[in-house]
Amino acid sequence: MLSTAELADLQDRLFQLRCAAEDVVTAAQDGAENEELRKLAAELVESAKGLERLR
Repeated sequence: MLSTAELADLQDRLFQLRCAAEDVVTAAQDGAENEELRKLAAELVESAKGLERLR
């Protein structure tokens, strides 16, 4: 069971994860260089790791 604050935190983290994923897709569609895509992918991974800490 999550408290109201924990649920709000989870929703914020999920939003950050979605935004990071969208950034990768947008950059790829715009023809971003490999280094930029690697940076964005790394940020996506860090966002996902943040969600894992909720266990």
